Amino acid sequence: MSFKKINAWVHLWFGIASGVVVVILGITGCILVFEQEIRNVSSPWLHAASKGKALLPPSKIQEGVLKVLPNKEVNSIWYYGENRTAQVTVNSDSTVFVDPYTAKVVAMVDHEDFFHIVEEGHFYLWLPKEIGSVIVGWGTFIFFILLLSGLVLWWPKRWNKKGRDQSFKIKWKARFKRLNYDLHNVLGFYSIIVALLFAITGLMMSFQWFNKGIFWIAGGRDKPRIEAVSDTLSNPQTKMLAQVDKAWYKGMNELAAHNPKEIIVSFPEKASEAIYVCTDMFNGTWRDVYLDQHTLEILPASSKKLMDENFADLIRRVNYGVHIGAIGELPTKILFFIVSLICASLPITGFVIWWGKKKKSGKKKRRIFMNLSPSV
Repeated sequence: MSFKKINAWVHLWFGIASGVVVVILGITGCILVFEQEIRNVSSPWLHAASKGKALLPPSKIQEGVLKVLPNKEVNSIWYYGENRTAQVTVNSDSTVFVDPYTAKVVAMVDHEDFFHIVEEGHFYLWLPKEIGSVIVGWGTFIFFILLLSGLVLWWPKRWNKKGRDQSFKIKWKARFKRLNYDLHNVLGFYSIIVALLFAITGLMMSFQWFNKGIFWIAGGRDKPRIEAVSDTLSNPQTKMLAQVDKAWYKGMNELAAHNPKEIIVSFPEKASEAIYVCTDMFNGTWRDVYLDQHTLEILPASSKKLMDENFADLIRRVNYGVHIGAIGELPTKILFFIVSLICASLPITGFVIWWGKKKKSGKKKRRIFMNLSPSV
């Protein structure tokens, strides 16, 4: 009984403490699950018709951008694949979208769009980063505890037909009080596996100690960080743009195992910098590759192909894809959307349960007080 009372107390007060955070994370998470799908419909500048043409190399894309923005510096180009515009990052407040078949600038979009605002809420609760990230991290940790304590509270006292019905079925025709209880209790149980995935993957992104703990449990051992640096001593100076084009070509034709034409390539500012190539972008995962700017050799700081990773490193690589539901494409996105909505509802239905008990307790105390009071 003592354990049950402590568990109920933890579930109640931890739930009240983190309720607002969980609601915000749940609602913003619902929106972000389908961010790319919504953007594809609402943003016509993301589309480009190939008309039988081949994708232009990064040097040509840069040339097209500098004709429109001569005083800007191109940092990187993100090719989204066939029949999609390329996203060019420049040193400005806007993102430039370019037709990769003609190098024509299609649109310049402010970073502060709707989804950026939603992301700010999901990551930082619209607070300064150093404050909001801490609140979100610990709010997620409390949510993790709430899921475990909620499972204990849900567990049926008896596994007979009545106990199973109360734990697994929602009485849609019941009064509001019972319906609200079922929505909290039953939906909370059915969503617990995916909700735990939300919490664990979120904690891996929030806290280094948690990330390292999961990595260690999975059998991984952290290695010293290797800096990606090009060798300028034993290699002659080369034409940077020509090397970036070659790196882009190598990324598509030699490095990529999945979606070869979805690729990011960077423009080094110094001779000692490596050329960054991001490839194998699928299901929320990607591969970071660093190439020597002069020889285009793969540097030790690069990631392995996903199929070559050990179990511990694989967990880290797929963590983001699992968190956003992209790991299984549309089916998991739909499932994660529904569960994220349920997670947002749990603090609300839980508060209604607590408030109803509080009012009932207050009425009971008043009745007892009235019965004990001397009659006039």
